[in-house]
Amino acid sequence: MGQMIAIVGRPNVGKSTLFNRLTQSRTAITNDEAGTTRDRQYGKVDWNGKEFSIVDTGGWVVNSEDIFENEINKQVHLAIEQADEILFVVDAMNGVTDLDDQVAEILRRSTKPVILVANKVDAGDSLYNIAEFYSLGLGDPMGVSAVSGYGTGDLLDEVVLKMPEKDDDEESKLDDIPKIAIVGRPNAGKSSIINAFIDEDRHIVTDIAGTTRDSIYTRYNKFGFDFYLVDTAGIRKKTKVTEDIEYYSVIRSIRAIEASDVCILMIDATRGIESQDVSIFSLIQRNKKGLVVVVNKWDLVEDKSKEAIKHYEDAIRERFAPFVDFPIIFASALTKQRIYKVLETALHVCENRKRVVPTSQLNTVMLEAISAYPPPANKGKFIKIKYVTMLKGSPIPTFIFFCNLPQWVKEPYRRYLENKIRETWDFHGTPINVFMREK
Repeated sequence: MGQMIAIVGRPNVGKSTLFNRLTQSRTAITNDEAGTTRDRQYGKVDWNGKEFSIVDTGGWVVNSEDIFENEINKQVHLAIEQADEILFVVDAMNGVTDLDDQVAEILRRSTKPVILVANKVDAGDSLYNIAEFYSLGLGDPMGVSAVSGYGTGDLLDEVVLKMPEKDDDEESKLDDIPKIAIVGRPNAGKSSIINAFIDEDRHIVTDIAGTTRDSIYTRYNKFGFDFYLVDTAGIRKKTKVTEDIEYYSVIRSIRAIEASDVCILMIDATRGIESQDVSIFSLIQRNKKGLVVVVNKWDLVEDKSKEAIKHYEDAIRERFAPFVDFPIIFASALTKQRIYKVLETALHVCENRKRVVPTSQLNTVMLEAISAYPPPANKGKFIKIKYVTMLKGSPIPTFIFFCNLPQWVKEPYRRYLENKIRETWDFHGTPINVFMREK
């Protein structure tokens, strides 16, 4: 499972700019005004073959006029608690401040590895002034410029260096058995459906420590099923949570999603689809995991007609487009309506992720589809796709199309090829990759 890195520091030191630089995106809003970042941002970083999640946090501040101060500070504490490593960002132009000292004191009490990042070293002699940050007691400061990218490669090398090596023995024990995560926003019924799965003959359920401290793999092997539940809600006893519950939910969802093969996304039928559902769906898509959508609390809905179900399904697929090839189940964790269909469907999606299509069948079907609808010509040159194969050993179904001009095959045609694959073979619920390569 991937590691999680948190970026913390006082306001206006360049945390969001560094987040955008490391994720190679413009997801986080950046501005010279302090306190711009309030909502949390999550991204993926791939460096030297290692992939990890990174979390941008709001600026730590005390006694300010910002009405969000307490909530932002709570979320900074939670990010520190949940992360595997901390990037503590300071401003090399302004030097050490009282707020830097306060954040450093929190980090010194933490047991997490901390990398001290002195940002904005691209201005004047600021690179030569970073020695004063040794006073924070957090080791050697690393000079970087989030704006220009200076030093960020060395920073990522240091981040990867501090990551623990994978426990091959532990992973080998988990590889062969499907791992299913229950995710969703608060009060969608995650705990209820887990309790519905395991409340009978509890001696069959065995807790096995996962590869990280934040996930527990719970073996479920009754009624003919055999899989691991990746737990983030309900099975473990937790102390009273005082942090912002929405932020807590998403940060735990990241952990569960990364550890799983298939995610069961719970949606509250009484509240409909909300932005939090779309955010968690995006996390599932970004991590290339299988998906089963469960509309929970269906027993509380008055109109259960076929028309109502069709309307609900269309609304879900419209919000989650362009990926729409996933199952939707209307269930009730309270009455246990269709909860075992949820498990059957999730395991079927696991099987679809491992499906292998013989090369001969693949070429017979796909070359005929390509001949019927060839890729559009570009600048008078015709694209000829000559051969297709399925990549073996990939974590998700991956198809390689060999052609003469791969760079000119646009996204709409790739989607056409993917749709033809899905029409012919059952990849319901799982994302697939379509790559073009020159032959």
